[in-house]
Amino acid sequence: MNEFVLEKLPLKVDVETKLVLKKLSYAHRALAELKGLVSSIPNENILINTLGLQEAKDSSEIENIITTHDDLYKAELQFDRLKSLDAKEVQNYISALKKGYSLISKRNILTNNDIIKIQSELEKNNAGFRRVPGTTLKNASTGQVVYTPPQDYETINELMTNLEQFINAEEGRFEFDPIVKMAIIHHQFESIHPFYDGNGRTGRIINVLYLVMNGLLDLPILYLSRYIIENKTKYYELLQEVRETKNWENWLLYIIDAVEHTSKQTVSLIKEIQSLMMEYKHIIRANYKFYSQDLLNNLFKHPYTKIEFIEEDLKVSRITAGNYLNKLAKDGILTKQKLGNGNYYINHKLYEILTKNYR
Repeated sequence: MNEFVLEKLPLKVDVETKLVLKKLSYAHRALAELKGLVSSIPNENILINTLGLQEAKDSSEIENIITTHDDLYKAELQFDRLKSLDAKEVQNYISALKKGYSLISKRNILTNNDIIKIQSELEKNNAGFRRVPGTTLKNASTGQVVYTPPQDYETINELMTNLEQFINAEEGRFEFDPIVKMAIIHHQFESIHPFYDGNGRTGRIINVLYLVMNGLLDLPILYLSRYIIENKTKYYELLQEVRETKNWENWLLYIIDAVEHTSKQTVSLIKEIQSLMMEYKHIIRANYKFYSQDLLNNLFKHPYTKIEFIEEDLKVSRITAGNYLNKLAKDGILTKQKLGNGNYYINHKLYEILTKNYR
């Protein structure tokens, strides 16, 4: 068992090596391109909802909460009796992400109370920081304890108060690049492991919120979980390597690479969504009198939509909403499916874009 003692921040060593600084320039360039592209999407909820669902799925999968895209999008339809347990967990994640974004949008700070609210939304409990000792982190394959986080509430609270101060410190107080600082924050949070459950997912929400707080993104849409899934063993190895050796370079390079890779991947995905939106816009506007930007936004905010969503977004009657969707389904723009006693409508081309990297 590792007897690593977690120290308060800031770090007492300069971790921004030449290699780290070189890599950072590429990551910032990719992030800047992503931030610029986002402004071309007409409604921010399209990206927050659609890409947020992707992140919710991937972040939950890291914790072995597995759901299919089909189950996830059906869960969003809110036919509660048909939700799988894992799909509900993923829905909790997107709800927690949106709550976190709402909280930082008001004051541009992230407090411990905010973090507790995010975790509470995620886990649907009010347990707060751990008060009972016994939490250990184990190797998933062998069951061997690889790390024991702080055990008593006073220490956890003290370290989280220190982390809160580090997160919200004025620019320039700690001379770290924001991406480097995000990586340090993530390592510290995961090492404190302040909650009984949901630490990994809460920590990944904090990552993207921190980038928004520091102006590197306007919306919380850079999601590192897919990269972590693809490099999961390395992720846990490098977390532990810092604890054992206090060598930060490999961990920082990993996170910087994740930011660059994910930014580029997200740019490509948004461009595909943007292109499909333009295709649908021309088709629907040319062929249907009921075209509106609100209708188009709805079809891309909800990969699976339903009459009630159209009613709410377009402020039309149920009969009118049903007529719109049925006409689009009849002409092959949407695919109509039955679920229980209701119907839902799939934007199948959007579904193809969102799921093509998961096969």
